[in-house]
Amino acid sequence: MTLLHPPTTTATLDVAADLLALLGDTATEQRPDTQLEALTLAVSADLPVLLWGEPGIGKTSALNHLAGSLGLPLTTVIASVHEPSDFAGLPVVGDDPAVQGVPMAPPDWAVRLARTGRGLLFLDELSTAPPAVQAALLRVVLERQVGALRLPPGVRIVAAANPRSSAADGWELSAPLANRFVHLQWAYDHDVVVRGLGGTWPRAALPRLDAARLPEAVGRARRAVCGLLDARPKLVHQLPNSETRRGGPWPSPRSWDMALRLLAFATAADASREALSMLVRGAVGDGPGLELLAVLDRLDLPDPEDLLADPANAVLPDRGDLRQAVLDAVVEAIRKRPERARWDAAWQVLARALDTGAPDLVVVPAATLAKQRRDDWPIPATIERLSAAVALSERASAGR
Repeated sequence: MTLLHPPTTTATLDVAADLLALLGDTATEQRPDTQLEALTLAVSADLPVLLWGEPGIGKTSALNHLAGSLGLPLTTVIASVHEPSDFAGLPVVGDDPAVQGVPMAPPDWAVRLARTGRGLLFLDELSTAPPAVQAALLRVVLERQVGALRLPPGVRIVAAANPRSSAADGWELSAPLANRFVHLQWAYDHDVVVRGLGGTWPRAALPRLDAARLPEAVGRARRAVCGLLDARPKLVHQLPNSETRRGGPWPSPRSWDMALRLLAFATAADASREALSMLVRGAVGDGPGLELLAVLDRLDLPDPEDLLADPANAVLPDRGDLRQAVLDAVVEAIRKRPERARWDAAWQVLARALDTGAPDLVVVPAATLAKQRRDDWPIPATIERLSAAVALSERASAGR
């Protein structure tokens, strides 16, 4: 009778290693992902990013995939298990400190990044770092300075944090540190998780910037930010009252500069509005960010004088609120310079709006424009079409 010898421990571990390798053998695919688009845009713009999300939803995995997709070495530093001197530098006494001073030696991870010249520095579990460590991180995040060593331009900084309610011994982020980050709320996508567990994850790629649009992108970003702050000077700097809100995005000259940079990069890359919204709100907060997006929308509206010059070929926005704003601007242009030819052209613009959109948007501009008629101006035939549409819209509204 032959006895079967059990496999050796080494052989069993070898088979286990093969199984683990198969489980880790995943593919990537290019697919729309707003979170990933916003993250890669901020990384491209060389701005520190902070991912906020509950434990276990994939923040760390996303950073690993990002580093792998971009071909960047990933250096992970758990902020809460380090001393302040690990970021501010360790004092090293030389031959003659009185003459040469005491240099602050950087830690090994910073030296490796400097030697490589490029990479992704991942500051994990940031919300569990005590205040002293957060203070030491200020120069690292903003100036890329670690002790006496300055990290090279090819290094990008991304951090992750859990909300205080779900963090292990969590702390609120200090206002100075929070104001140095673009804050992105990270949430799992059901389809992405299911497809990723099936072996295929989204592929991260840096946005493709259109070199021909760079001057336009910078000019557009500056007009939008400066236009908003000229009209709303109180938004330049607003330190929140509560400690919790200070640990998130809020407006300051520093964060407005980040928003301006993000806007320019988003324009040059033709980024989605959803990704841009995540980024600007993550830089200056929800309220100021939404106001900036509204200013941006108005920048893209057609000039009413151009519409009056060629009303038959007027191109109006598809979005109802933007179309309403354009029609109101056309009527306001007539009020400022009332001339019969311009008044007739305005009616043609309204007729164009009637043909290409919802008739109820024409009701108020048409009524306002009709009141601007002079006694010696004949009534154009276009008004009859508009009057019928306005009456129909009013009857429909009354019947609701």
